[in-house]
Amino acid sequence: MINALRQVMNGSHRRSPSSIRCRSRCILKTEAEERRTNSEGRRLLMSRQILFVGSYADADQAGIHIFAFDTTTAALTKRGEFTGLANPSFLALHPNGRWLYAVSEVGQQSHGAPGAIGALQLDPAAGHMMALNQQPSGGDWPCHLRIDTTGRWLFASNYGSGSVSVLPIRDDGSLGALTDRVQHHGSSVNAARQEGPHAHTATIAPDNRFVLVTDLGIDKVLIYAFDSAAGQMSLHSHADTRPGAGPRHAVFHPNGQHLYVANELDSTVSVYRYAATGALREIQTLRTLPDDAPENTVADIHVAPSGDRLYVSNRGHNSLAVFDVGADGELILVTIAPCGGNWPRNFALAPGGRWALAANQHSDQVTVLPLGGAAAVGAAVAHAAVPQASCVVFANP
Repeated sequence: MINALRQVMNGSHRRSPSSIRCRSRCILKTEAEERRTNSEGRRLLMSRQILFVGSYADADQAGIHIFAFDTTTAALTKRGEFTGLANPSFLALHPNGRWLYAVSEVGQQSHGAPGAIGALQLDPAAGHMMALNQQPSGGDWPCHLRIDTTGRWLFASNYGSGSVSVLPIRDDGSLGALTDRVQHHGSSVNAARQEGPHAHTATIAPDNRFVLVTDLGIDKVLIYAFDSAAGQMSLHSHADTRPGAGPRHAVFHPNGQHLYVANELDSTVSVYRYAATGALREIQTLRTLPDDAPENTVADIHVAPSGDRLYVSNRGHNSLAVFDVGADGELILVTIAPCGGNWPRNFALAPGGRWALAANQHSDQVTVLPLGGAAAVGAAVAHAAVPQASCVVFANP
């Protein structure tokens, strides 16, 4: 044995050159195959996006659903669900991707309890989420959430009571008690829908200094100065919409110079020029419907990350209105295309810009619509069943 070891160490048992070349080729082949496998794995991983779908459901029913979305094939695959929160109709993902916040859209008169906000810890790859805690929303029927740019504050818009609240986000993702609550007052011309204030969304200015709140009930966009050290808001200015417009959702252009507002009640979209001093000036308003459209209410609004397209959903007409965005921020209508379902309460643009996913509340489904090309929005190519679907949020927007 010792002699054999010496022979090996002295090189008397060396492999032939052809054997070495074979071994080298085998190693190189294996490494090349591994690189191809890793590259394919990364491609597959990038093509699959996790998304969360909120809905209207009782607390003992699944209200939040987790799906994997294949951005290549448009297939939706159910990964998990969460039970324990009544009517989690709107969701907001924390910038760190680990925490999800959900409204509990209930009210004292309708459900015997005021609205609440639930904080959840995520493990989307495993299709799992765990409740961290709940806090009162400061009003009835909270319908929208927004997180400020620091990731430390959550804004809740309470539609039923016409108020906006600020809650701190703790280091572990749970929510602290309200640090501020602002109550709106007034009414407008639509007696059925504007009998009082109905705060609908809070939109954070790009510099985090101001919060712009749309109130459907009083036809105003109210601009609050925000103290991000204390979590406090103070009224700074406001912009009046046309009487009966009913401002609902709003979104900034990526350049931060224009705000687009979806007006629910008169089915229009308005363009505002935004000044960093916290001021709005309306420069354009367009309809989101053809002239022969049935009764309709506008719902959601999004701008493509490139800033060149804007999308608005129509409930009743059941469509997406698509606009080109000019260099001056103004809009040109491109098309009004079917959404593939009934009552598109909310929608999201998938990462990569190839798809829009619509939460069609009354047809109990999420539909996948291709974007781009001559048609701008194509016919639905896939769908997933979600009872009373109301919100779609991507884990990696």
